[in-house]
Amino acid sequence: MNERLLTAALEAAGRDWPVIPLHPNAKRPAGHPERSCPRAGRCVGGHRNPEQRATTDPALIRSAWGSKPYNVGIATGPAGLLVIDLDPCKPEEPKGAPDGATSLQALCERAGQALPGTYRVRTARGEHLYFTAPDGVRLKCSVDRLGPHIDTRAWGGYVVAPGSTVPEGTYEIADPSPVAELPGWLLALLIEQPKLALSPGQVRDGTRAAKVALERECAVIRAATEGGPDGRNNTLHKSACDAFDGTARIAFLSPEPGSGKSRALEIIETLTPRAATTVNASPNALFRLVEAPEGTPTLLFDEIDTVFGPKAGGDELVRGFLNSGSDRPADVWEPLLAVADAAGGNWPERARVGPFVAP
Repeated sequence: MNERLLTAALEAAGRDWPVIPLHPNAKRPAGHPERSCPRAGRCVGGHRNPEQRATTDPALIRSAWGSKPYNVGIATGPAGLLVIDLDPCKPEEPKGAPDGATSLQALCERAGQALPGTYRVRTARGEHLYFTAPDGVRLKCSVDRLGPHIDTRAWGGYVVAPGSTVPEGTYEIADPSPVAELPGWLLALLIEQPKLALSPGQVRDGTRAAKVALERECAVIRAATEGGPDGRNNTLHKSACDAFDGTARIAFLSPEPGSGKSRALEIIETLTPRAATTVNASPNALFRLVEAPEGTPTLLFDEIDTVFGPKAGGDELVRGFLNSGSDRPADVWEPLLAVADAAGGNWPERARVGPFVAP
């Protein structure tokens, strides 16, 4: 018998939090799945899921944890809890992407609210924040509803209790403060909106999805560091180019040779993400650049007047390729402005009048 795990289970039950046994050194509930339910014993009236099997009975807890070193799970719904689960970024995510803690901080800043002190548990990879759910509201679990890498556990879910151990580490109490009530502004964000019955041919409103996508991009921009290839300017540029069906185009024009156009391109090359300088690239080469797994490049053309303008030759395929990724200035700058403003940035007013032309 593992006294530490038995104590953890009894302490949770003592708070009136029903517990369930989890497989030793794991987070998966112990017991049989529905597909292999014997329909006997505790399941004689039908399969009982982990939430239904959760208990605060000390005798049952001693019997279960006395037979095997189970980890401890807390059935959040029956416990009257809403637990916010903050996770780290995944390895494949871009550098500077916000983790759960950063996303929650950004959410509080946008709402102009602060979270109250509450019971917190340091998990193997992040943190759990415990709140009491309001009476009369049956909150469900959610994934990324509040922001990137912010999940919630309520009815239909459970959390691993402190004292449990998994290969990544041990769950430990980070703040033993009393469990606070769920703030009303968070409750409003978590309450599900009524689902509309769509008639044939009715179009769904994509406003909410667009807003969520914009908020996530803004969080990435806020988390970017100052300067460097992954700085805020480059991150803003990349987010705008990736998120909108338009490509900003800037041209440096001068009637005189030696006026510094090539030097300007060299400087821009150090300031833009995934810069690709070219003079007379073929359509196939351009296509390979754009479709590269590293992401959308910033094309820097020297002597572009050989493709557009009086000196242009028979480069119809190149012109068509470049025009397919461009749009009118008023259309392509507005998305840039929207992202910059939403992220708390600044953008010159002259950007609204179209491409900048160097003297």
